[in-house]
Amino acid sequence: MHLLLAMFKHETNTFSPVPTPFERFFRKGGGAVAGDAALEAYRGTGGALGAYIDVAEQLNAQITLPVAADAFPSGPVEDDAYRRITGLILDAVAQGGYDGILLDLHGAMVTQSLDDGEGTLLKRLREIDPHTPVGVTLDMHANLYDDIVKHATVVTGYHTYPHVDMYEAGERAARVIARTIAGEIRPVMAWGNKPMLPHVMRQGTHTEPNQSLQANCMRYEEREALAASLFVGFPNADIANAGLSVVVCTDGNAAKAAGMRDALLDDAWRAREQFLYASEPLAQSVARARASSVTGPLVLLDHCDNTASGGTMDTTEVLAEVLRQDLDNAVFFAICDPQAVQRAIATGIGNEVTLELGGKLPMPALSESSRPLEVSARVKLIFDGMYRNRGPMYRGALNNSGPTVVLDTGKVEIVVVSAHQEPFDLNCLSSVGIDPTQKRYIVLKSRVHWRAGFGDLAREVIECAGVGVCTSDYGKLEFKKVRRPIYPLDAL
Repeated sequence: MHLLLAMFKHETNTFSPVPTPFERFFRKGGGAVAGDAALEAYRGTGGALGAYIDVAEQLNAQITLPVAADAFPSGPVEDDAYRRITGLILDAVAQGGYDGILLDLHGAMVTQSLDDGEGTLLKRLREIDPHTPVGVTLDMHANLYDDIVKHATVVTGYHTYPHVDMYEAGERAARVIARTIAGEIRPVMAWGNKPMLPHVMRQGTHTEPNQSLQANCMRYEEREALAASLFVGFPNADIANAGLSVVVCTDGNAAKAAGMRDALLDDAWRAREQFLYASEPLAQSVARARASSVTGPLVLLDHCDNTASGGTMDTTEVLAEVLRQDLDNAVFFAICDPQAVQRAIATGIGNEVTLELGGKLPMPALSESSRPLEVSARVKLIFDGMYRNRGPMYRGALNNSGPTVVLDTGKVEIVVVSAHQEPFDLNCLSSVGIDPTQKRYIVLKSRVHWRAGFGDLAREVIECAGVGVCTSDYGKLEFKKVRRPIYPLDAL
């Protein structure tokens, strides 16, 4: 058996000013990751590609892996990057001789020229190879288009947010393709969407309504579906099909797939008001944290500037309020400011530095902006930014936050990084010598993924509405291309 495996993942925030060139997909340096290097990098890791590799090796299959490309969410993918990376995949497809193809994609990739990056890739793949079974794993935040489903044999999605079952979703796709190759099953799919843009801050599977919606998907998979996926969608993308969708795959029974699809969509639509999120004033949120009598770490979320949703990671409003209200024994992860990092490195460990932190990247899609924050602190630590995840999310995967420093104001330890990195793993702090269990306040630029690593530590969670392109206030974003009417932009 010969299997083609590939990964090309990006969640595009069309409101984000952060560019997405070719190099962003390969932050560890050295150009595209492919072949044996990709196998070594992703074997034994907790993502869908890791599952593909495991299943292929269990089947004693020959593996061709032309590229493993993954970038933190940001603005539209540059056309050159899209052309170069998809070209690696399509050139490999053109070589032929494969029994199956497994693609680890995201499902919400927008390029400078395309609203549906994944669907276009699959369409072009089918123009080269119309017949080889193709398995596709998508993120729960996929914005689904017809071309994605039309040109795949099976589509699988995650059932958890934070995404701690990426491996299982990949394994599900790989097993369906293996059974298809063996002639045991004949997959058919049904998909559809609802005109709704669920707020990301209400999409977590630790709570309702998504907890029950995903449980229903899993029940279908336990009984009769080969795969049943409800994608909550990524709303910070001004494209026609942004929003919630469902795809169900069965063994040869299209009517049954359609029935399960419709039931899942109807359940989601009935729960649409539960997906609404409203924030409170920032000063009030931080004041609640300061007044809390809870013992143990309090987690404060700077959720409007989450780099895993396309945030700049350099807005300073939440940090400024934490400093203004004099929160003590706190850690802030993180501000992305390469210039400030270099200034601190030049100052040296143990020395005092005063610098302008963050607020350097304009956000023209918003009517508000962030300003640099003057901070005086001691340079406590200098770090190269390389660490592996403890898990459960992306277990074993290597991260690179670039040159990193810890600035200590005496009350707040501020982690400053040179490359975007969401704090979803405990090792983002332990790698810089910070024990989160000893902190009164843990301030994270995250929405929901932080729960994967820090959820068990948090004794209280306080959501802080700062400034950023990941805002859940749709009134601050101008939607021009999304289909209308759509809830909650319109009364439905």
